[in-house]
Amino acid sequence: MEFQGDTGGRTGPGSRLIRAGYALDGREGCISRARHHALAFLERAVTDHCLVVSVRARDLTQIVVSELVTNALKYAPGPVLMELGITVERVEVTVWDSAPLVPVVRAADPGRIGQHGLEIVEAVSEHLSVRQEPVGKRVTARITLPDPLA
Repeated sequence: MEFQGDTGGRTGPGSRLIRAGYALDGREGCISRARHHALAFLERAVTDHCLVVSVRARDLTQIVVSELVTNALKYAPGPVLMELGITVERVEVTVWDSAPLVPVVRAADPGRIGQHGLEIVEAVSEHLSVRQEPVGKRVTARITLPDPLA
């Protein structure tokens, strides 16, 4: 399931130009499909709104989507929803799942095997937040569109 919306031509720095949501079923290939949705969403932002989306932003968005969706599928029963939003400055990736437990970014530990997902997301994102909902939680990461040194 997918929803898409346009925000009626608002183009201020903080105004979302478009947003899209996807229900992810958890079946084989789900994480790959989530990344594909994210790339198609960014391409739509480029073609429909003439935004500049750097290669870096595309790559980081795929990493963030992979990590957040993987965590949701691994630790939460039931459905997972992914919402993407974009402004002229950043892309926002939000993943909702039904697990009430709020994840915590663990300290860096090169000897630890696994459980680096949120650590990675925090490192590559401009902002990371976790918000409890009446059912489950939402994890949101924001990624800057232009290259920081450009």
